[in-house]
Amino acid sequence: MGRLEVAEGNPVELDRVLLIADGDRVTVGTPIVDGAKVIATSQGEGKGKKIIVFKYKPKVRYRKKTGHRQFYTRLAIDKIVEPKAGKGELTKAKKTRQRKEEVTESGA
Repeated sequence: MGRLEVAEGNPVELDRVLLIADGDRVTVGTPIVDGAKVIATSQGEGKGKKIIVFKYKPKVRYRKKTGHRQFYTRLAIDKIVEPKAGKGELTKAKKTRQRKEEVTESGA
């Protein structure tokens, strides 16, 4: 995800949720789950592991070694807010897909 412009200890609200899984119930977004939110608390910033970038060209004595450490914001998840409709949206999407397949099969 990367670095967020949030001070340490402040809450963060993420509204682009791709999937919610609660035991046997799974809600998959297309591409996101409408109405779902994740509320988290910022725990400060950090740096990831170092990645070595090594460029090399044979026969011309060209070697270049550099490194990179990506900044990130560490989050602690407090609450996951599920959408109100929930399961109904997922079943509607499946029925729509089946109808489109049936139409294309009968039309061919």
